[in-house]
Amino acid sequence: MGLFKRESNEKPAAAPASASQRLEDMKLIEDKNTFRLVKKLAEGGMGAVYEATQLGADGFEKRMAVKTIIEDFTTNQEFVDMFIGEAKLVADLIHQHIVQIYQLGKYQNHYYIAMEYIHGVNLEEFIERHQQFKKRIPAEICVYIASRVARALEYAHGKRNKFGELLGIVHRDVSPKNVMIDSEGFVKLTDFGIAKARNIMKDKEGDVLMGKVQYMSPEQAQFEHTDGRSDVFSLGVVLYELLAGENIFADDDTLVCINNVVKKPIPPIKEYNEHVDDNLVGILQKMLERDRSKRYQSAGECAEDLEKNIYSSGYGPTFSTLAEYLKSLFPKFKQVKAEPGAAPGTIPAAK
Repeated sequence: MGLFKRESNEKPAAAPASASQRLEDMKLIEDKNTFRLVKKLAEGGMGAVYEATQLGADGFEKRMAVKTIIEDFTTNQEFVDMFIGEAKLVADLIHQHIVQIYQLGKYQNHYYIAMEYIHGVNLEEFIERHQQFKKRIPAEICVYIASRVARALEYAHGKRNKFGELLGIVHRDVSPKNVMIDSEGFVKLTDFGIAKARNIMKDKEGDVLMGKVQYMSPEQAQFEHTDGRSDVFSLGVVLYELLAGENIFADDDTLVCINNVVKKPIPPIKEYNEHVDDNLVGILQKMLERDRSKRYQSAGECAEDLEKNIYSSGYGPTFSTLAEYLKSLFPKFKQVKAEPGAAPGTIPAAK
C-alpha cells in the first residue's frame, strides 16, 4: 500500500574518521525508518490503525502496527497534542499485558505511532462471536481475562517517572474494544489516548466528557476527579458484560446512558448467568460499588481476589488455556499443519 518514511531536516552525522571507530564513541545514530503499510485494521474517532511491515538493513522485516491521525484531523492541535501525549506516556509502560509503543514519528504532516502488532481479536469481537454461536463464555475465562487487565492497570496506576514521582495515570477508557487477546492467549490493554497523567496528558476533568459512556464510572460520568478506582469500576462493567453477554448501562440516548451509570440499579449477575459462584458475585459487586470508598481501593487488590477465585483449587486457566479456547472460536488462528510425509513448509492439499 505504500511506504511510510520518517524524514529529518537535520544533516546526517559526519562519517567516522576511522572505520574502526567504536559505536559507543559515535554518541549519535541517525537513521530513517521505513514502514510498508499492508492493510487498514481499524478506524474510529479521529485515528486509524494499519498492519505494517518495518523494513531494515539487509532484508530485515518486522510485523508492526502503525497508528495514524485521520487526515481531516491533522490540523486539530488539541487532538495532535493528545496523540503525542499517548505516545510519550505509553513508551515507558513496559508490561506483558499492555500493548507496547515503540516510536512516535512524523512523515510530512502526519504523525504516527509504531506499536506492537497483536495477531488476535478485541473483547468486543470475542463477545460478538459468542453471541453468533449462542454460546456463553465460561466464567473462569471471563475472570482470567479481567484479572490480566487488572494487573495491567495495577502497573499503570503505580508507574513513576525517573525521579520517583507517581505519574497518576488513569486509563479512563477501559472497554471491550481496548482489550486485545492475541492468538497465543495473552491479554493486552491498549489505547491510552484519553488517559490522564501528571504533566503528560491533559485531563480536562470537569470540562469535557471523554470515553465510552456505558463503561464509565459514576464519578467520570459526572465530570468529577478520577483516580485508579475509576478504572476498576469500568473493568467491573466489562467483566459483567463478559459474564452476562450484554452491557448493563447501554442506551442509544447518551443522557439516559449517563443516568444509568450514575443511578440505575445493577441487576444481580445471577439473573443473567446462574453459573456465577457466590465468591465471584461478591467480587463483582465490590468492583461496581458506586461509593468509591467501598470499591476496591486498587487494581492490584482486585486482581488478587480475581486470581484467588480461579486458582483457589490449585489450578485454573492460563494463557495457554485461553489460546486454545480462542482458536476453537476463530479457526483462522490455528496453525496450518503439514500432512504426514509432506516436505517442510508444504501447504496441505484441499480436501
